[in-house]
Amino acid sequence: MQVDRARIELERRLGPSRVLTSPDACAAYARDDSDVEGRLPAAVVVAASTADVAATLEIAERFGVPVTPRAGGTGRTGGAVPMEGGIVLATHALARIKEIDRQNLIAVVEPGVVTGALHAVVEAEGLFYAPDPNSLESCMIGGNLAENAGGPRVFKYGPTRDWVLGLEACLMGGRVVRTGKRTVKGVTGYDVTSLLVGSEGTLAVFTEATLRLVPRPASIATALVLFSDVRAAARGVGAIVAAGIVPRCLEMLDAATLGAVRAAGVGVDERAGAMLLVEVDGDAAEPALLRVGEVATATPGCLDVVVAQDAAQRDRLWAARRMLSRATRKLAKHKLSEDIVVPRSRIADLLARMDDIGRETGVRHLSYGHAGDGNLHVNFLWDDAAERPAVDRAILRLMQATVELGGTLTGEHGIGVTKAAYLPLEQSEALIALQQDVKRVFDPRGLLNPGKIFPAGGHRAC
Repeated sequence: MQVDRARIELERRLGPSRVLTSPDACAAYARDDSDVEGRLPAAVVVAASTADVAATLEIAERFGVPVTPRAGGTGRTGGAVPMEGGIVLATHALARIKEIDRQNLIAVVEPGVVTGALHAVVEAEGLFYAPDPNSLESCMIGGNLAENAGGPRVFKYGPTRDWVLGLEACLMGGRVVRTGKRTVKGVTGYDVTSLLVGSEGTLAVFTEATLRLVPRPASIATALVLFSDVRAAARGVGAIVAAGIVPRCLEMLDAATLGAVRAAGVGVDERAGAMLLVEVDGDAAEPALLRVGEVATATPGCLDVVVAQDAAQRDRLWAARRMLSRATRKLAKHKLSEDIVVPRSRIADLLARMDDIGRETGVRHLSYGHAGDGNLHVNFLWDDAAERPAVDRAILRLMQATVELGGTLTGEHGIGVTKAAYLPLEQSEALIALQQDVKRVFDPRGLLNPGKIFPAGGHRAC
């Protein structure tokens, strides 16, 4: 088989220590943080340099073997799952922070750098890198780039793409390209950097990123705002934004999510049926938070505003937010989290539609997310395998409702495998065909991360 020939050549070129072939070793790279099941890869390349990545892609192209790139493996839509076996190309060992340029506000990093570790390093220098996915203590820059990762701070600072100035990337066949620049301004040629960020590992494999930094905000202030229900909380979001306040985070939790938080031992007023976690930063953080409190208190349905008094208290508030995924997993045997976005003004409508869907399908659900930019995580919960068809119907109905309300199918987790079937709900046949044409320019044989975004059939090489 061609894959066996490719494996032999990889071991010869890179050395056996860089190429894992035992079933047990390969099995660890066959899943990500989704429930997608792929195929056991024939080999896993643990790349330690750009040359390793380029050689892997050259050999895979020569022998016609599919390649699945992988960084931290924390994705939620199956983006790092090898759907056609072949080779998994792991970049977690490329983990150097190569440069912090204080004068020009730039960081140069490799794809295996853990996002939280980058935060710590740049903040120790008095600088700031804003993208903050919920899994920041384990996810890696390479995956953040591939998915154009977001997080709570997107409302003010934008997603990962807004912080990427340039890339080094390897294409199928082994070509190495550098895109972008080291300057904030620059419009030379097509914006290939922005095209590659968010391409879900289907166009290229990242080996280096040049990231934009800013000075660290002088101060941060955080508050919890409790409401009687999610409609009142949604009104609160609208009122805060209409008042001209731009929080760096504006998070919403519905009643069922608050129940999970309480069950995990976090004390939240039992009267509350929804909560906003609001954080502001900058020179005027405290006056801005005071204004948030005034606006929220004037919103019908507001029950209380609780302000964090110090950094430790703020950290406890965020710890409660970041543990939501783990807390909600304890509510049922199975959980699926769907990441959708609607216009901020339609959040309450989407949540009402979701309640209707829950009643019609009998599927339990809860919702939380980044209310500032309309990005909600709708979680479906069930215990018995016989319930799965109803869950699938509920997910389809959610996707349809999202598009009908002027929204989009994903805000930060990507399409991957789990949402590929829903792509035509949002995008026209002509637009999908255009994107497939772009894919063929970068990867004519369809070998790089097959089965993602656009469903693909099996591959003869494996």
